[in-house]
Amino acid sequence: MKHYQLIVIGGGPAGLAAAIAAWNAGLREVLIIERDQVLGGILNQCIHNGFGLTHFKEELTGPEYAGRFIDQLAQTGVEVKCDTMVLQLTQDRQVICTGPAGYEILHAQSIVLAMGCRERTRGAIQTPGDRPAGIYTAGTAQRYLNIEGYMVGKRVVILGSGDIGLIMARRMTLEGAKVLACVEVMPHSSGLTRNIVQCLHDYDIPLYLSHTVTDIRGHGRLEQLVVSEVDANRKPIPGTEMIFDCDTLLLSVGLLPENELTRMAGIEMDPRTNGAVVFENNETSIPGIFSCGNVLQVHDLVDFVSAEAIRAGEAAATYVLHPGEGSGEVLTVGPGLDVSYTVPQRIRPAQAGAGVEIFFRVRRVTGSAVILVRCGEQVVAKFRREHMAPGEMEHIRVPKALLPQGPAHLEVSIEEAAQ
Repeated sequence: MKHYQLIVIGGGPAGLAAAIAAWNAGLREVLIIERDQVLGGILNQCIHNGFGLTHFKEELTGPEYAGRFIDQLAQTGVEVKCDTMVLQLTQDRQVICTGPAGYEILHAQSIVLAMGCRERTRGAIQTPGDRPAGIYTAGTAQRYLNIEGYMVGKRVVILGSGDIGLIMARRMTLEGAKVLACVEVMPHSSGLTRNIVQCLHDYDIPLYLSHTVTDIRGHGRLEQLVVSEVDANRKPIPGTEMIFDCDTLLLSVGLLPENELTRMAGIEMDPRTNGAVVFENNETSIPGIFSCGNVLQVHDLVDFVSAEAIRAGEAAATYVLHPGEGSGEVLTVGPGLDVSYTVPQRIRPAQAGAGVEIFFRVRRVTGSAVILVRCGEQVVAKFRREHMAPGEMEHIRVPKALLPQGPAHLEVSIEEAAQ
């Protein structure tokens, strides 16, 4: 059994940033395990620009963003195992994997989980109708087009307004396809506002809010889609049907963190995020195992993934080099009115440094509003925002001086701002 100070599972943007941060913090026995044949993760197929504005202060494509971290990694002594699948993770930090070197059992003093996320499929949303060819998740279509060089269709409808779907609406249009519509079951888009403007409005692609696909028709290949308006309970309204003659349906209906290994290890999970419950330093319920990136919570910007992963990598290094520093009283954090989730879910004030960042998403589009952090009836902190939307991740920094001392529960909620 080979031993490491740190094993990072996943070689995408989160795994790369975590490994580099841990190396820079003093660890020298670091391994990245990546199931693909190359590092970079999903960024390798994201050839559009818009990455790096926060982290690198310039606009990059996905491969360029990944390349910056891969170049940084090359300046370290971090070991990499590509084309290697992790089969099991145990509570005592054993990693069982298989790849070109065969079946291996590895042991680590610390582990960073950075496995990313996957797309919801047609089966997950139970769309009725025939089962013809021509139905893809947006990410699968993106890989076919940008990496494999295959055009997936000519007349396209996109179900869901997630960022990948919006970006593929533009990409398919630029490659000569006719994108007939983007259909969203919610009364608001789940993608970034900039993507709605740059990918739909700029190409005159209609966005049907409060609509969904209610029937799929086709023999062999997709021929027609029936799209219906939905009511406040997301139930189709009879008599509102529209028929689209098309050969391709792309699904952009949400992402799920890849947490099979996390659950297998017995790590506490949050049903709201489908990710691990973590402390302020991204440590999970098992000491020495950390989680970051889209496996923890689905991010809208890769720059935020990198920042979170750097924090996890540095925390893993601290755990190895300075054991016993992660103790102290624990606060719990949870969502209140109009907030869908919070990360982290646990805070140790003694380990919070100058303060702690809390990430969350809102349930509805707001105008001018106030973010309230409460401890019981007491308001601990207030933050004003002029606009918030479910498709955009929000975060606040609560100064350490404002955190309650001793066990308590914090709740993050939204309140309309007084005019």
